[in-house]
Order: sequence, then structure tokens, then C-alpha cells
Amino acid sequence: MQPVGPYRFTHMLGTCPAGKAWAAIDGQGRFVTIAVLNAAVANTPGWREAFVGAANSLAQAPGGQTFAYADFSAPEPWVAYPAEAGPGAERLFRALGQDYQPVPAEGGASAPVSGIPQQVSGVPHQVSGIPQQVSGVPQLTSGPPPAPWALHAGPPVVPDPAPAQPVADEPQPPAIPSTDVAPPHDPFAGPVRRIRPSEPPKRRTGLWVKVAALALVVAVGSGVGVWALTSDEPAGPSAPPTVGATAFPTAAAVDPPLKPWAQAAPYSPEERALAVAAPALIFVETVFTGYVRDASTNAPVRATPITFTRRCSAFVVTPDGHALTSSACVKPTQETVRQIALDTVARMLVREQTLLPAQVQEYVRTNMGKTTFTGIDPGTEPGTEIRGQLNTAKGNLTTEPAIPAQVVRALPPETGNVALIKLAQGSLPVAELNPSATLAEGSSLLILGFGTADDDFRTATYRPRSKLVGITGTGRRGSVSISRINQDLGTSSHGGIALDPSGRVAGMIDQDQARPDRANRVIVPSSTLNALIGEAGTANKLGDSDQLYRKALDAYFAGQHSAAIAQFDGVAQASPGNLLAKAYRQNAVERQQNESEPSDESVWPMVLLAGAGGALSVGLVVLVVMLVRRRRDV
Repeated sequence: MQPVGPYRFTHMLGTCPAGKAWAAIDGQGRFVTIAVLNAAVANTPGWREAFVGAANSLAQAPGGQTFAYADFSAPEPWVAYPAEAGPGAERLFRALGQDYQPVPAEGGASAPVSGIPQQVSGVPHQVSGIPQQVSGVPQLTSGPPPAPWALHAGPPVVPDPAPAQPVADEPQPPAIPSTDVAPPHDPFAGPVRRIRPSEPPKRRTGLWVKVAALALVVAVGSGVGVWALTSDEPAGPSAPPTVGATAFPTAAAVDPPLKPWAQAAPYSPEERALAVAAPALIFVETVFTGYVRDASTNAPVRATPITFTRRCSAFVVTPDGHALTSSACVKPTQETVRQIALDTVARMLVREQTLLPAQVQEYVRTNMGKTTFTGIDPGTEPGTEIRGQLNTAKGNLTTEPAIPAQVVRALPPETGNVALIKLAQGSLPVAELNPSATLAEGSSLLILGFGTADDDFRTATYRPRSKLVGITGTGRRGSVSISRINQDLGTSSHGGIALDPSGRVAGMIDQDQARPDRANRVIVPSSTLNALIGEAGTANKLGDSDQLYRKALDAYFAGQHSAAIAQFDGVAQASPGNLLAKAYRQNAVERQQNESEPSDESVWPMVLLAGAGGALSVGLVVLVVMLVRRRRDV
């Protein structure tokens, strides 16, 4: 069975009662192994969920196996693993507790196949309601099952029926005497026969002709019915692509920094929520420049200006470029900027070897009350430059694609710590707020923000990250209620998004000021964000391209690939920064191409078997009728 995905099957690797493992190749010539769950098993309550759970458990376990692509909503769900990572498909079936049997390299019958277990091993939770036996799935037999190719050898040959034997009590016709030998004398024989033998039954040639015609009609009809039912299913394994094949994409592949289908189970609510909101995420970098001065004399502590940088996340809320982020990132308090400036001066002194590293904190604490941080002139604000970047971001970038921004309105830490900024560019993807979202303790949230794995702060690259977290408690910032979560995405994730299941903004990620490490484990509710936008004289609303993008996602997740492709095209033209629109368009094109490929797996064996079964049914009915009539004649 050819899955709905960017792969071509080459040969079968192994089988088990729940499915099959295939070797395949993608459009770039990379080899994968694919585990395909049988349709009958997938339709059994609990098995599709167990298949998804086993794949995700393997991907998340230490030393586990991450899949490259999957489609858990297909009639026959499948998971693809990179071939270089090992036998991923085999590992998945064995994690499900299946008796996996590799296909022999050359001829020979496969080993007996065990039945489907009641409990799926390797999955965090036991799957309830799984039947002990699944109709249509191979069960354990007393002997080895037929070789795979036996299924394609045609219908079983039925021997001709043996001629009917005479009934013991029925009078028999007399034997014909030979003309060469005289019959023996019968003293009891008379001139007239007293008992007349029954006439032999007439041959019902017409009846048998009708029966044969009826059996032929039923056989052909059954075969055509099976062919009609199977013709709409996905195509079977295709031959490996040859040189010059036209199945490879002609356009450059789109590689978005966040792939929702890889972050969550494909076609799941989590994938769709990430796909809806991720394009609106913005990386923000704020550069502060000023002078540390003696508070009593206004004399600079250092002759050269002091520069430091703050990095965080944000998300666009209006089509003309308004975005929400953390005040601590773009407009921190005077105490905060002075503390950071003094820390910068102290580390300069360490490099100059006039201060020991262990004395840095004491230097900052001692000078906090003796200094100020100002602009070029005493009493002025330090210089501030804010820039935002979509998708993949680079630190210290001052040119395109970095977008200049400025602060419109900001709330101090004690009343929310939320800021509204205005980017100098429109037609950006917009996130939709959900002001009525409920952040209940014990519930889960999907968070989205920027992070980096680079050690060098100056040249670090930042990409969107996501994580499913739990709400552990609540608190307050003045009149604002906040929620605390059990995990975070890193130091630059404050200003990021907390999503509800529909992909709307339930809140904003911010620093937990009550923690010593000030980790980004607080969620400011969306109602506070919406109020700040209103105070600034604007409103959260989606643009035309944002609405079209959501319609395109609806079509994509519904399997309406033609409509999705056309709509994603419109989004990409109206909002070039939305890389996910281009990526999902590419996915839709690949899926549409795969669904339209003809099947190489012959359906004639199934057709012939169905026809033979229909003819056998007719034969049984006719036999019963003949026996009943014969009894009546007797």
C-alpha cells in the first residue's frame, strides 16, 4: 500500500499481524523504512492511538528513534524513519508487541505469525478496548502460512464434481442381455412382465446451462464489485524512480525553521495550532547605548559609551505591524538598565585585569546607588534601537531582513510587564488573541518562542521552538493574574506565545520574577494583552491574507489538496514572510501527486477469489434445491 507521502516503495522488509515494513526512497533520493498499519487494525478501537503513541514514545525516549515523516490519519497510518538510523519500522512494530518476521532475501516460507496482543508494549498507557482478534488480520495457524506470492497465483482450482451415485432403494434398469449368450431359464417367468421398471430420469441439460450462466454472472459481478471497492484506495508500492523521472519537485524546497508536522503528531490539533500561530512569531533584539555616570557629579565612569543587548520573542497582532512583547526586553526599568550597565563595566575591568571575576557582583551591588545610566547628555534617556526578525534570526543583525521597531506603550513589571511595539513593515502574519481563554491549574498549554543552541552570544542563530507544558499554579502582579508553568523554552522566549487548541493566543510568556533564575515560566493572560492594545488606540484583527491562510489550512487538513494549493499560493504572494504557507503548499502538492499515482499491485487475485466465492455460493444454493426436488420425486 503506497502511503500518502513523498515516498516511493522499493520492496517489502517484513510483516507482522498488525502491518508491514517497507523500504522506500524520497524525492531527494534518501532511503527510509516505513511502517504501515493495516487498515483493519487501524479501524479497531485503540490501535490507531497505540500506533501514534508508540511512534512518539520511541521519538522522545533517550536513545530512541525519531521519525522523518508520518501520516497517522490515513486509512492505513504510516511512519517513515531515515534508513541510516537503523530499522525504525521494525522497532516500531516490536514496540507494539508484534511478532515481526523479516521477509527472506530469497525464496522460502515465512515463519508462523502470532496473534495480536491485548496490550501494547512500549506505549506509556495501556490501550483499552483492543479486541483479541481483528477480522481480516492474519492469525496463528497450525502450520506455516502460504508464501507471499501464493496470494497472487489466482483462484483455487475446484475439481469437477464426481458423478452422482444411484440411490440404493431406487429400482434399477435391467441389464441388457448379450446376443451371444442365451438367458437362463426362469421357471417363474410369465409371458407378461408383472413389474415394470421405472424410466431413467431425464437429463436436465437446460438446468445445468442456466446454473453455469448464473454462476458466471455472479463471479463476474463479485469481481467487478471488489475491483470497484479497491480502485479508490491509495496506490500500492511503486517502482523505484528512474533517471529522468518527473516526480521530483522542480521548485526549490522550502525549509521553515519550525515544522509543525515534526513538532507534533501529523494532522493532530497540536500541529494545526502551531501552523496557525507560528508565522506571527517575531525575534526581537534591543540594543541600549549610554554612559554610566557618577550620580553626584554626572562624570562618566568610563570615557567610552556602554552598549548591551536584550533578546526576546514577540508576536504580531495587527496587519500594520503592531506586536506584543515583554517590557523587560524593550523598555526595562532604570534600575534594571543600570544594573546591566554596571555588570558590563565590571566585566571590562576583569578583561583589563583591574578587577577579579569573583568581585563582579560586589562591584555592581556597591555602585548601584552611586551611579546613573544616561544618554550622551546627563539627564537624557539612553539610546535604544529595536529590530525584529521573522523565521530564522541572527544576533547583531542591523540590516535587512531585520525590521526596525519602536515602543508604543509599555506596562511596568508590577502591572503586567507587557509592551506594544510597532514594526516599520506591514503585511506581516498576525496571531489572533483569545481574551476569554481560561488558564486553569493542572491544564496543558502549547508554548512557542525563540531559542538558540549556540554558545557565542554575538553570532548566535535563533529559531522558533515549541513545547507542551503544564500549569502548576497562579499568582498576581498587582491587579494582573498570572499563571506559572513547569517548563520553559530558554532565556529568549519571554514575549512568546501560549496557545489554545485552536491556535489562538491564550497568553504571553514572561519571566517569573519570584524565581532566583527569573526563568521564563509565567503566562500573562490574553485579557491583559487585549486591554493594552485597546489603550494604545488599536485592535487585534486578522488581515485578508491571515484569513486566507487559515482557510488554506482547513482545506489541507481536510485532504482538499487542490483548494489548499491555490489558497496557499495567494497567501505566499500577499505575505512573503509566511514561510509555512509555502511549506504547506509544497506538502499539499506532494500529497496530491502521490495520491494520483497508479497502483502497481494487481487486484486481479482478489477479483478472481471473489468471483470464485460467488460461484461457489450459487453452486451450494443449486445443490440444496436439487436435493429437495429429488426427495419430492421419490
